[in-house]
Amino acid sequence: MASTRTSGYEGFTAEERAAMKDHAQELRTAARRGSRADKEAEAERSVLAKIAEMPDPDRVMAERVHAVVTASAPVLAPKLWYGMPAYALDGKVVCFFQSAEKFKARFATLGFSDQAKLDEGTMWASAFALTEVTAEVEARIAALVRRAVS
Repeated sequence: MASTRTSGYEGFTAEERAAMKDHAQELRTAARRGSRADKEAEAERSVLAKIAEMPDPDRVMAERVHAVVTASAPVLAPKLWYGMPAYALDGKVVCFFQSAEKFKARFATLGFSDQAKLDEGTMWASAFALTEVTAEVEARIAALVRRAVS
């Protein structure tokens, strides 16, 4: 019996499907045997390679975010998460950078997962739009990241 109703759902976008494929590859890579140090070093190399692939200005912002996050919270381990640079504590993503180009968005995003300790009462921000990473923005990112892991 054919339905006459039409659905507004058209499935995942090409960008969303690509992100899911990236995540599946990340899981396969993480499952490989090897020492923890080797896996962490490979994860950081993968993050840096992904950042290097980004077009300007996303690449420039991602490089600065990476430098600020790794300096401000050395306990966070860089890793790829859905094809984007992310930073994890005990294997769980705390924050991530999402390029504008990847999802054809107007701005890049610095996001925080529910693992981040950014709680402020009953409502708080968990993502921030980035159009440029200035010294002032770097200071704000550093403070947020330090707070997220405290």
